[in-house]
Amino acid sequence: MKTKLVVLAFALYTTTAGFAQKLKGSDTVLPLAQKEAESYMKQNKAAKVTVTGGGSGVGLAALVDGTTDIAMSSRKIKMAEKMKLQDAGKSVKETTIAYDALAVVVNPSNKVSQLTREQLEGIFTGKIKNWKEVGGDDLQITVYSRETSSGTYEFFKEHVLNNKNYASTVLSMPATGAIIQSVSQTKGAIGYVGLAYVEKDVKAIKVSYDKGKTYIAPSMATAKDKTYPVIRPLYYYYLSTVEKAVKPFIDYVLSADGQKIVEEVGYVPLSK
Repeated sequence: MKTKLVVLAFALYTTTAGFAQKLKGSDTVLPLAQKEAESYMKQNKAAKVTVTGGGSGVGLAALVDGTTDIAMSSRKIKMAEKMKLQDAGKSVKETTIAYDALAVVVNPSNKVSQLTREQLEGIFTGKIKNWKEVGGDDLQITVYSRETSSGTYEFFKEHVLNNKNYASTVLSMPATGAIIQSVSQTKGAIGYVGLAYVEKDVKAIKVSYDKGKTYIAPSMATAKDKTYPVIRPLYYYYLSTVEKAVKPFIDYVLSADGQKIVEEVGYVPLSK
């Protein structure tokens, strides 16, 4: 089940007995966390869970300064973030909650339907500026990216661009929904989003990581069998001091019911 995801912040409130949990961070994880929280609170009437986005870096910064209980992240915690927590006498725990296929999307009118990793690197670093250079129309490429606080931005830079810098002409978007909207409205546009965000208003392209020998489209099936090359884990980070309080919710996310929601929302469940 895939729905149009335009909500960037979400809060759920019920009467609470005990710990009120706050989740903050990755916009990729956001729609999944929303659904998990909603389902969890239906089963646990005394629970209160609040979920907001902002990016992986924002969530981890909130964990450092004590304004969230769980940081949602689409990337690994950085050493600098770990050091800040250690300096504050805090110990952090990591849980993988699901996997995500990172889809490259273009405007549906674009006749280009497949690109190699090298071509993607050229496009996002500014070496390739026109679609005719990769088999498309004579049309300037408009590149959209997430902003630097996004874990998706970091993951794409590391795993697709081979740690090369984005071009200065790349347009930074504050949230994934903004990328979908911009690509859908701009004929020469390209961007990247989590699999759950892919919808009919954009076209997901096939990607090759073997220099053009095989091209694989992002889908639940290719993500599950790991034939699609751009797969990443999604994380919850929390402090060991609140482990007992957050564990019931995290256990629910990892349960069969929770992992069923993972797939329903459009992410890849953990293999059991």
